[in-house]
Amino acid sequence: MAPENQIPARPPNVVTTPVASDIDPVAFDPTEIVTIRPAATTMTRQQLPSFVGVSAATAGARGISMNMVIIPPGGAAEPHLHRGYETAIYLLQGRVETHYGEGLRRSVIHEAGDFIFIPANVPHQPVNLSATEPAHALVARNDPNEQESVEPYPHKAEDPHT
Repeated sequence: MAPENQIPARPPNVVTTPVASDIDPVAFDPTEIVTIRPAATTMTRQQLPSFVGVSAATAGARGISMNMVIIPPGGAAEPHLHRGYETAIYLLQGRVETHYGEGLRRSVIHEAGDFIFIPANVPHQPVNLSATEPAHALVARNDPNEQESVEPYPHKAEDPHT
């Protein structure tokens, strides 16, 4: 049985006080704090496991989303961009090389503790540089629907060693 301050119909990973609707994000009570405790990852359009955090669907957010993304050892996201939305990232763990820009020809290496800003519409592809350890990042976007603005980018990063 769910505690009295939790909506019984809501998945067990979201804790809040009762609201009028469990489905319609505009029905979330804007005077209540919502806590999301994701129990498992979901696969993103970028093909990375993610712990879904704050979004329109989970918290009734209207202008922001925030998730924790995992890049598996040796893994990479599919090349993509976020049409019309900016991204802010805090790299919690690991070293990641992000290929970006036209043709993904540019790159930058980030380490744990780095704050990263990706402007709207910039193609990018993060790659975990470790073959043995996952990279973990908190990702925030000014898109409350988070995955709706993700568009595949048809170019793969060029291997600078060929």
